[in-house]
Amino acid sequence: MTPLPPLSTGPTALATPPPRWWARAADRLSIYLPVLLMGGLALGSYWLVRNAPVPDAPVPDRPPVHEPDYFMRDFAVRTFTPEGRLLNELRGREVRHYPDTRTLEVDQARVRAYNPQGRLTTASTDRLSSNADQTVYRLQGQVRVVREAHHWAGGVQPRLEFLGEALTVDVEGDRIASEQPVEMLRGPDRITADRLRYDDRQRQADLQGRVRATLAPRP
Repeated sequence: MTPLPPLSTGPTALATPPPRWWARAADRLSIYLPVLLMGGLALGSYWLVRNAPVPDAPVPDRPPVHEPDYFMRDFAVRTFTPEGRLLNELRGREVRHYPDTRTLEVDQARVRAYNPQGRLTTASTDRLSSNADQTVYRLQGQVRVVREAHHWAGGVQPRLEFLGEALTVDVEGDRIASEQPVEMLRGPDRITADRLRYDDRQRQADLQGRVRATLAPRP
């Protein structure tokens, strides 16, 4: 009878199976995964930048346009002193205000104004325009400006009338000027000239160009 070989009491080595294909692919993919992620982020950033909305270009300020921002028709504007005395009155067929120059234009204007001494001045014209401060007025077309006679300490200042196609009235300086032919009536006297400078405070008239005068005899 043949004896059996002795039983081994030590550990028995187990055979390790080779890795499968998908495991090998996962190992290789894990090596390139950071590179793929960086490439994806770069492509995503490029797509966002390319498709981001373009900001609107700055719009340049519009140049001021000489257009009225308001107008009135068949109007009358009056100004009074605190005591209720009329200072001036402006009437017209239409008035327009221009914000770019802060000026007024009035068609078929009629004006009544009293100076601090109470002397009345009236004016009528086809077109009246003012400067921004409304201290200088330009009258154009069938202009007629009348300063009524006025009594003062030195005597009587006779009635003055100015006729022409274009006159400029400086309210603050109390002056009247014209660069076009003008006619001035002073009481019974009649004077015509090509140009005029009149200063009411100095009571002086500077007549230029062709000057003609018709003077009434004094009593």
